[in-house]
Amino acid sequence: MLDIISPKTDFNVVKFKKRADKYIKDILKRGKLPIICGGTGFWIQAIVDDITYPEVKPNWELRAKLERESLEKLLEKLKKLDPERAKTVDTKNKIRIIRAIEICKTLGKVPSMNRGPRTKNYDFLQIGVKREKEILHERIKLNVINRFKEGMIAEVEKLHANGLSWKKIMSFGLSYKLIPMYLRGEISSEEELLEKIYLAEKNYAKRQMTWFKRNSHIKWLANYKDIEREVEKFVRSPEK
Repeated sequence: MLDIISPKTDFNVVKFKKRADKYIKDILKRGKLPIICGGTGFWIQAIVDDITYPEVKPNWELRAKLERESLEKLLEKLKKLDPERAKTVDTKNKIRIIRAIEICKTLGKVPSMNRGPRTKNYDFLQIGVKREKEILHERIKLNVINRFKEGMIAEVEKLHANGLSWKKIMSFGLSYKLIPMYLRGEISSEEELLEKIYLAEKNYAKRQMTWFKRNSHIKWLANYKDIEREVEKFVRSPEK
């Protein structure tokens, strides 16, 4: 599922799950083992726990209005509309908060996520790669430097030249939020841009770890051989 959607297309977790389910079924039908890697915890959970989300159409007028408000004000709005959802939403993710408010405005509140029957049909082995914080931060910085060398600024320039507005590009988050600021002169140098992207991704990784650590089913392993053994045991289990 790499390079499957145009950046101009509105894509969400509901559409993602439908596609992922289709590919998983196809892989299994061919007698192969699906391996799901990467992505945000929210989207991975949709597949693993077979969660059905409310299919509420985007309200672009409401979104545009809410975009102008601060995170603090948006959270206050959500707390008044749906205190329970306000407790679980990613408080640093403006897009998620706006989406929750949008659903509340349509349905009254964010419905409980419905888990489907998949847990009876599929077994999942969930592995998290364990890294010391210092090593993780070094890897994040190296990743940002390498992406710089591969042309991440040129990529954003190309997206803009192909018709994507700065607002749309910035909605992708992290580096896509910061590079347009550099190209418009709001960030003075590439060195400053690189540092800001590194800090943004380091903070995002921290939030990801907080999310994943709530999942007691994840086995956190640091050694590749241990991961290999765990996978082999899982695949050879008589229950499979």
